[in-house]
Amino acid sequence: QVQLVESGGGLVQPGGSLRLSCTASGGIFRLYVMGWYRQAPGKQRELVATITSGGRTNYADSVLGRFTISRDNAKNTVYLQMNSLKPEDTAVYYCSADPGAFGARSWGQGTQVTVSS
Repeated sequence: QVQLVESGGGLVQPGGSLRLSCTASGGIFRLYVMGWYRQAPGKQRELVATITSGGRTNYADSVLGRFTISRDNAKNTVYLQMNSLKPEDTAVYYCSADPGAFGARSWGQGTQVTVSS
């Protein structure tokens, strides 16, 4: 099993920035498709961004141009740089690791992001 630990969440004003980090252990990190998802109260969990082992990225329309996903394979870490934050970005953000044919997706415990004045 892969263990994922998120960090970097907090309270920020609209227009501000946060950088989330997710560090993995127990797997071969460079082989995983990594992703960030979020879930607001009373809402379904939704995809925010993904990044493949080769560095190809994919973003939800709602965050495109504001958020950037990246990975550092040497540190077993994936990042989510969030700029121009909006109140509707408020959610618990979850890190995911998908090994493809080698096993099931793993999830972190989540980190709270609150965007408010």
